[in-house]
Amino acid sequence: MYSRILVPVDGSSAAKGGLREAIKIAKEHHGVIRLIHVVIEVIPPREGFDAGGVWAELRERGEEVLRESRELVLKEHIEVESRLVERTTGYAGDAVIEDAGEWPADLIVIGTHGRRGLRRLLLGSDAEDIVRMTPVPVLLVRDQSDK
Repeated sequence: MYSRILVPVDGSSAAKGGLREAIKIAKEHHGVIRLIHVVIEVIPPREGFDAGGVWAELRERGEEVLRESRELVLKEHIEVESRLVERTTGYAGDAVIEDAGEWPADLIVIGTHGRRGLRRLLLGSDAEDIVRMTPVPVLLVRDQSDK
């Protein structure tokens, strides 16, 4: 049923928890996992500011996150592909929704911190945006590392 599973990864414990759950589902359904890491330029360029250097660091970190995540999936003998998406505007959730439709994914598995109240307002929630906007089924996996 869920043979194409899209998993956004950012290196956080929440994302790793989502990936572990996606691996279980992929094993059960003989599925493939697609990892996505989204890099968004959040710092407006200023005179003397090395935007190219910042982009290079963000790309490098994104590739590292994808590499580590791929290793976890491959260790379980599951087919995996990965994609680094770069954006200059918008939200990470928008890129995930677009990729889910283009690939196309049968399921999106997202690790979430489960923040509420002021912390959620200040930090936002890509997971919530994805749930609200995508036509693809979404599984939210609550991070248990801070319990």
